[in-house]
Amino acid sequence: MNELVAANIISQEIADKIQDYYNHKKGLSVNRLFVIFGILGGILIGLGIILIIAHNWDNLPRVTKTLLAFIPLLCGQALGGYVIVRKQENITWRESTSAFVFFSVGATITLVSQIYNIPGNLSSFLMIWMLLCLPLIYLMKSSITSLLYIIGITYFACETGYWSHPSSESYTYWVLLIMVLPHYYFLLKKKPASNFTIFHNYFIPLSIVITLGTVAKSMEELMFIAYFSLFGLLYQIGSLKGFKKQKLSNNSYLIIGSLGTIVLLLALSFDGFWKELRYTTFHFSEIIVSPEFYVSALFTLLAGTLQYRKHYLRDLAGIKPISVVFVGFIVTFFIGLASPVAILIINILLLAIGILTIIDGAKQDHLGILNFGLLIITALIACRFFDTDLSFVIRGLLFISVGFGFFMTNYWMLKNRKTHE
Repeated sequence: MNELVAANIISQEIADKIQDYYNHKKGLSVNRLFVIFGILGGILIGLGIILIIAHNWDNLPRVTKTLLAFIPLLCGQALGGYVIVRKQENITWRESTSAFVFFSVGATITLVSQIYNIPGNLSSFLMIWMLLCLPLIYLMKSSITSLLYIIGITYFACETGYWSHPSSESYTYWVLLIMVLPHYYFLLKKKPASNFTIFHNYFIPLSIVITLGTVAKSMEELMFIAYFSLFGLLYQIGSLKGFKKQKLSNNSYLIIGSLGTIVLLLALSFDGFWKELRYTTFHFSEIIVSPEFYVSALFTLLAGTLQYRKHYLRDLAGIKPISVVFVGFIVTFFIGLASPVAILIINILLLAIGILTIIDGAKQDHLGILNFGLLIITALIACRFFDTDLSFVIRGLLFISVGFGFFMTNYWMLKNRKTHE
């Protein structure tokens, strides 16, 4: 910096501003490390206390066990009170203490249940734990607790909706999810580029994707419509201005919506699902009262409304094929009830998306988008490799052609970049 000032390339004032900028950036990096290590420290201390107590647990009287069970929680609450009074603006103190309290609550519930032989199951334990820790998110303004809470309620939904089905229901999950959304909204408004916000951007849609299948009862086939509409909705959320200006790797809604749609299309490009669908009898009176119908209708309505508001009478050329796949799939689904043509439509749709994605990547000069399009076509060819009677020579030539296409398109784009530079 001093060399540039001495050579009269920049003034001393500009040099000071540059130095201040890098000092501020370095400070932010150090603060992030403090937060990470503080959270890890809080978690490890909590687990360490539990292990020390567990070592001599069987030899302790019941009263001593009860007192020891509450010690981590009482320590955490004391620390929490100190943070609220003295360290409320210190994110490291806030997040590490919250993480410690979160695990202390779970440990205390477990130990008290074990000491007094209180009956229960995993799903009720998870629900009580998450409900007790929910106020911690808002009292401490803790994002790490919010993330742990999302993991906990997702596990709860899987336990009740998948592993304990049909003896229990997972509808409580949706209420628990709604309870954490105000904190997520606050992060989006106040700290849209923070690491905690980016993690929430991934955790919340992934949680919904994982647990959506728990609503299925007797009309499981309709859940494909629900999932396509959900992925279409996620893709369109990722295309909104606030998310679109972020780096592609941080735009979780766009990534999950795209990958989810492609994976489903590839899965349905085989004949198995459609063959079974043609032999399935649907009764209208049963469909309109099924939870699968309501979920499918809800996500289709949300995705359709967002698509309409975004593109109505403007930017029609900017509609991405992946964003409207959910509409095409609904039509294809009803065709598939009576005809095997649905498989052909799915394969053509995949091929078209791959080609259009390659064209889009070339227009934007974006290697990631271009290679994603090539990967779609490669995956489609690989799927057909397993369920067609083509000779190995023809299959080999297809893969060679795609590999050559990968090389040539990337080479062409890189060459174009050098030419423009």
